[in-house]
Amino acid sequence: MSLVDAPSACPGCAAAPTAQDIAARGTPEDGAATIQLSLPTIHCAGCISGVERGLAGAPGVRDARVNLTLKRVRIAADPGVTAEALVGRLEALGYEAHELDSDALAASEADPEGRFLTMCLAVAFFANMNVMLLSVAVWSGAEAATRDLFHWISAAITIPTVMFSGQPFYRSAMSALRGGRLNMDVPISLAIILAVALSLWETSLSGHHAYFDAALSLTFFLLLGRYLDHKTRASARSAAQELAALEVPRAVRLGAEGEENVRVSELALGERVLVRPGGRVPVDGRVVAGTSEIDRSLMTGESLPVFAGPDSPVHAGEVNLTGPLTVEVAAAGQETALHRIADLVAVAESGRANYNSLADRAARAYAPVVHLLALAAFLAWMWISGGDARLSLNIAVATLIITCPCAMGLAVPAVTTAASGRLFRKGLLIKSGTALERLAEVDTVVFDKTGTLTTGLPEPDALGGHARPDLEVALALAAGSQHPLALALAGALREAGVKPARLSDLAEVPGYGIEARHRGARVRLGRAAWVGADPLPRTATYLSVEGRAPIAFGFTDTLRPGAEEAVRAFRKAGLRILLVSGDAEAAVRAFAARIGIGEVHAKIAPEGKAALVSDLAASGAKVLMVGDGLNDTAALAAAHVSLSPATALDAARVASDIVALGRDFSALGDAQATAVRARARIQENFAISTVYNVVAVPIALLGFATPLAAALAMSLSSITVSLNALRVR
Repeated sequence: MSLVDAPSACPGCAAAPTAQDIAARGTPEDGAATIQLSLPTIHCAGCISGVERGLAGAPGVRDARVNLTLKRVRIAADPGVTAEALVGRLEALGYEAHELDSDALAASEADPEGRFLTMCLAVAFFANMNVMLLSVAVWSGAEAATRDLFHWISAAITIPTVMFSGQPFYRSAMSALRGGRLNMDVPISLAIILAVALSLWETSLSGHHAYFDAALSLTFFLLLGRYLDHKTRASARSAAQELAALEVPRAVRLGAEGEENVRVSELALGERVLVRPGGRVPVDGRVVAGTSEIDRSLMTGESLPVFAGPDSPVHAGEVNLTGPLTVEVAAAGQETALHRIADLVAVAESGRANYNSLADRAARAYAPVVHLLALAAFLAWMWISGGDARLSLNIAVATLIITCPCAMGLAVPAVTTAASGRLFRKGLLIKSGTALERLAEVDTVVFDKTGTLTTGLPEPDALGGHARPDLEVALALAAGSQHPLALALAGALREAGVKPARLSDLAEVPGYGIEARHRGARVRLGRAAWVGADPLPRTATYLSVEGRAPIAFGFTDTLRPGAEEAVRAFRKAGLRILLVSGDAEAAVRAFAARIGIGEVHAKIAPEGKAALVSDLAASGAKVLMVGDGLNDTAALAAAHVSLSPATALDAARVASDIVALGRDFSALGDAQATAVRARARIQENFAISTVYNVVAVPIALLGFATPLAAALAMSLSSITVSLNALRVR
């Protein structure tokens, strides 16, 4: 049906996309289908029992198990049960739910790099503890053969351990050296290798000191920093893939043998596809049969659904709202408008990839200094000692270990992990390793309107100005439709205590509205032209009762929870705030005044949004772009840092650095403040590392620190940096 008739761009009636009918499922041996749903808003045991009880009562559901840590539910159900039905049931119970793709989840959970780092860290920790125990015996006074035996046992443990656990550093160092450059892993690898080599030399000469424990401590602490860094990135990547799994690019092809579910990539020009109500249009093409309304908000930013009938053009990414449509394929796959926007995104992302993090900048300056100091120490002591290579090498290795960038390697990942965890608990997922650093630099915020600052759900206004009998008829008609305006109208009338009138011959007319008979008179709810009304200059649906003049029900946008708080927080922080939308200027300005944004850009195409962000960047602004649709994707990628809600289209989530997992935006202001604090902690950690080196390096250069003492000092600096990072929580 169609309930609206207003100008081509009005606020208030973009429908939120529904879950696809293609369930994310496997097929266990007992014939049950497995469906997995994401539950971003659950937080306690009561939520677990509420979800499980709610699903247990659904027809066809055999079992449901909630994982609170992953915020996910796994459902075993009969093959005919769809994820869409279960999502609807949970949302009716008050739980936000999204469908997950099992294949994508399996890919995201298969994290070989994370498993390898964990294994390296575990091996280094186990070996370090054992060698430390042997070292305690040596420190306690073991002499001669006993000391040598303990040293050789330590060597037997240390050599294979550093060969295995040091691989992440060796590979990175070799890659850097092959490229003719230095990174932090070059001095790290050199320190580990030289510490082991020196220890073997001392052991072979029955020396009093060997530094296998120092080599292992060095390896362990550096792996800990590398693991923390990976954990932050990998957990974000896993959740991002989980969110990206919400949409599956498939279509229902109409052929000689009837309906066939195929991948969009298999479609050819001229073929016909069926787009059911609630489904997303999979291709660019034209309607050849059926009438309906199309939600183009994610593509163009227009909040009002538009009529679609024979010969109407449609594009991939648009949502069919009411009636089934048969669409002839004009472009599919990489030829669609969606992929043209993707090309813009690729260009924008390549520019943002040039951002240099604080750690990268520190590494470029730090690595050469470390090598020069160690080399200077070796040469100076060779000259001072008259060619004593053993003493000179000891001091050079101590210098290399004491200056080894353990604390610097932990400076960024320790803070990032703490800050990301804090924001995740507030419902914000950090996808990029440098997102917090970039967010701390932001001075300008650009908001999209439809689906971002609004929920895309309309809200009827001024219901009290209508007669009670008209409200009763309107409720009875609206209750017979799934159109977003009908749902909003019916919900508001029920909340107002209105009871539906008794109707007969209720029938939906896709693309136009719904009609019935009431006390012998024909009643209609739908488009202005269909009911004979003069259209209002804003979003509205119209009720006509035979023999009387039609009446209008106006709608306004529903604000996203926390949107006003986010705007207030950014304004309080002194940031410049812009509202950008594809909607008509009057609607956008009215909304901006309502939420407290002074700078407005209306009727902006997707390319225009990206150009606006690029122009702001060219003028020196650091832009945070907040958007949710295909029309925002290029701008999201072009921004200094970007954010999208979990309900955003797949392409927007992929282009974003941060994803808001729930519906509430109130944490956005806190995210920017947390990023500023995190940057301060990172800078403090670098300062701690610098002070430590200023104090420790002269001690090593003067020969007062053995490699073991250097390793202990390095460990103390690493612990200090880690404790400082926890302050960001």
